Amino acid sequence: MTVVGIGADGWDGLPPAARRAVEGAEVLRGSARQLDLLPPAVTAERVPWPSPMAPALAGLPTAHPGRRVVVLASGDPMLSGVGTSLVRLFGTGAVAVVPHPSSVSLACARLGWAVEETAVVPVVGRPVELVAPHVTPGRRLLVLGPDGRTPAVLAARLRDWGYGASRLTVLAQLGGPAEQRVSGTAAGWPHPETDPLVVTAVEVVADPGTVPLPTTPGLPDEAYAHDGQLTKRDVRAVTLARLAPLPGQLLWDVGAGAGSIGIEWMRVHPSCRAVAVESHPERAARISRNASRLGVPGLQVVEGRAPGALAGLPRPDAVFVGGGATVPGLLETCWAALAPGGRLVVNAVTLESEALLAGWRARHGGSLTRLSVAHAEPVGSFTSFKTALPVTIWSGVR
Repeated sequence: MTVVGIGADGWDGLPPAARRAVEGAEVLRGSARQLDLLPPAVTAERVPWPSPMAPALAGLPTAHPGRRVVVLASGDPMLSGVGTSLVRLFGTGAVAVVPHPSSVSLACARLGWAVEETAVVPVVGRPVELVAPHVTPGRRLLVLGPDGRTPAVLAARLRDWGYGASRLTVLAQLGGPAEQRVSGTAAGWPHPETDPLVVTAVEVVADPGTVPLPTTPGLPDEAYAHDGQLTKRDVRAVTLARLAPLPGQLLWDVGAGAGSIGIEWMRVHPSCRAVAVESHPERAARISRNASRLGVPGLQVVEGRAPGALAGLPRPDAVFVGGGATVPGLLETCWAALAPGGRLVVNAVTLESEALLAGWRARHGGSLTRLSVAHAEPVGSFTSFKTALPVTIWSGVR
């Protein structure tokens, strides 16, 4: 099948190769809006996508047997588009793509922004909270949303996160005769809905007093709602350094508490994935709220007690055990789940769990480190260091 990108400028904007593909089609698939952009001289049967669209995509090869099928896509089919979905389903050999300038390219051209210096965040069919890790002062974002309500929803989130001063520019119908541009701040955004075919550009500006949250490990403890079961900031940064998050990899955070390890693993890169395993129902619910607020709503929360709750989970690239190391069979289960090269990191604060980790080091090698962290706190009218419980960290590679 062939996928042809088409813009808001319709037939007039298609290059010769794209026109030839459309004119040679026997069946055209696309949204009703896209199909209406073609002139009457294009005589192929026009079949709009149903809702939901996914089952129709999966059945596309058998839906029109023996007929030449061309699929229309908005802009660049391989930028969060139907081309990507079809290649994923059927492979590169089954799909030919004729791209059109993407909405990202057109938006950057209108704004004078360098494409390579602009973060692109698609939220079509995904939570707008995915924008949160990208919201840092001075950054430029392009948010690709599903409809005309996206700018207002995004403005509300920016206000909630302390970035109401950020400047929004909404670009609609890019490249077409009805192209529109509306600008304002997130704090004063007056439009509950705009044209549905929009890209929202954001120039991020922090409100006074807002503390930016980086994507590097070690967020302030205050960034998390918790009941005391939280891997503290300094220990968390060292722990994540041992876990070594890499793009596309999966972490098990076992005994997740507030979910901080899994959340910061996922904030490193949009393709990082994590499963938080927590037996306490209130903590499990809190993990989901923390994850959504900190921009990683895709964190999977499994409520249950390990090692039993680990059965059936996808194979991890790294495992963190923040508590419960002495539970019979837990470390053995986590170690066995790892593929060669996988990392296991275990934190301990009791003599019993430290003794267990010393035994693991003797059998499996790895490193054993004790961290002692002290913070300055008032003592009467003076200041002294108060030492937290030392934490012993064992880390090993399978």
